[in-house]
This record gives sequence, structure tokens and C-alpha cells, in this order.
Amino acid sequence: MVAATSKLPTFGYALEVDGRLKAEFATRDGARAGGEELKRRFPRLQIRIYDAQTNVREEV
Repeated sequence: MVAATSKLPTFGYALEVDGRLKAEFATRDGARAGGEELKRRFPRLQIRIYDAQTNVREEV
């Protein structure tokens, strides 16, 4: 996991929390695990995983 960022990553995956990028991950599994943990702790947050290679966002 890498520190918070304000620009879209060029590789890997990022967690988008309520429309803001918060963390970058090297693997999709890492991003999914981080997103699911946040969703368990804070169920009202809107959490998405951003895939830099395909430029697609996926809801958690």
C-alpha cells in the first residue's frame, strides 16, 4: 500500500473513497482486501477500486 494520491495512477490499482483517491496497491487482491475492510468498518462510505490499466472503476 502506498500513501494517498491526488492523481490517477498509471499502473496498479487504487482505492477511491467517496470520490477521492486514497491509496494505491500493486495487486487487485490487495486493493479488494483493503476496500472490503474499510466497507466493514464504515458501511456508509462509497468505495471503488480503480484499475489503471483499463481505466475502469469497480464498486466494493
